Amino acid sequence: MFIRFLAIALMITGALGLSAETTTGKSKVYMTREITPEALVKIYKALGRPADGHRVAVKISTGEAGNPNYLQPTLIRNLVDSVHGTIVECNTAYQGKRNTFEAHWATVREHGFDTIAPVDLMDEEGQMRIPVRDRRHIKYDIVGNHLPRYTYMVNLAHFKGHAMGGFGGVLKNASIGVASADGKTYIHSAGKTDKTEEIWQNIAEQDLFLESMAAAAQAVDDYFGDNIVYINIMNNMSVDCDCAAHPSDVLLKDYGILASTDPVALDKACVDIIFNMTATEGNDNAPLIERINSRHGTHTIDHAAAIGLGSLEYEIVDIDK
Repeated sequence: MFIRFLAIALMITGALGLSAETTTGKSKVYMTREITPEALVKIYKALGRPADGHRVAVKISTGEAGNPNYLQPTLIRNLVDSVHGTIVECNTAYQGKRNTFEAHWATVREHGFDTIAPVDLMDEEGQMRIPVRDRRHIKYDIVGNHLPRYTYMVNLAHFKGHAMGGFGGVLKNASIGVASADGKTYIHSAGKTDKTEEIWQNIAEQDLFLESMAAAAQAVDDYFGDNIVYINIMNNMSVDCDCAAHPSDVLLKDYGILASTDPVALDKACVDIIFNMTATEGNDNAPLIERINSRHGTHTIDHAAAIGLGSLEYEIVDIDK
C-alpha cells in the first residue's frame, strides 16, 4: 500500500512540476530557444512554482547608463505583469549612474522600467542582515531593508560576462544583486569591510570573493525557501556586465532562455552551453570563455554546489518540443 501511495504521489508531483529533480535525480533546467515576452511567461509557468497570493519581487539589473545590453522592459513586461511583481534593485558600490538613489532613479526612468511596473530600490531606506550558512568568509549578508516586503522572488538575470566574476547569472543576481551597496562591498572584500568607500583597497583574493558570492546567494535562497525561481536570459552576451557603461561588443548570437528552481544547475547549464558550442561566423564564444576562465568564474558554481545550494547534475527540459 505504501509503495502504491508513494508512486501515486510521485506521479502527481511530476505532473504538477513541483520538483526540481527528474527521475534520474538530476535538477531540471527548462529551456526555450525563443526570446520573446510570451516565451518568458511560458518558461516561468513550466517551473511549477506559481507566485499566486504572494508579494512578488522581480530582481533584475537596471543596467548602467550607456549600456544597451540590459533586459529590455518590453521583453520582461508580460512576466512582471503575470506575477503582479515589483521590480527590485539596490545601489551599486562603484562610481557611476546607480551609486546614489537620485542617479539610480534617473537611470531607472531612462531605461523605462518605471513605465511597466512599480520599482523599489530596496536599500533606499536602510539595510538589514540576513543569516548565511557558509560563514568561512562572510558572517551574514547585508541586503536592503525593504526585502521583507516580499514573500516571493523571481530572480530574472541577464546571462553574460563579468569583469570580476567571469560571468553573471542567477548566482550573481542573488548575491551581489540583492545586496545593498555596503553588502556588495562586504562580499567583494570577503568579509573584510562593509564600508563602501573602502571597497577598492579591500578587494579579496579572487576565490574568496567567488566563495562569498556563493554564500550570499545561498542566504537569499534560504530567505525565500520554496518561494523563489531562477531565470537566465542568454541574449546580448558581451564579455562585460550590464554594470559597465561602455561594454565590449557582443560577439555571440542570442541563444535562448533557461530556468530552474536550482540556481547552481541553471548557471552550470548556461556556462556549459557557452563552453560546448562550436564557434561560427558571427558567433564567437572564445572571448567569453577566456573571460570566465581568467577569473576562475566556474568556482562560484562549484562552491555553491559544495555548500548545498544546488546540484552540478542537471537535465535539460526543452519546452519547445
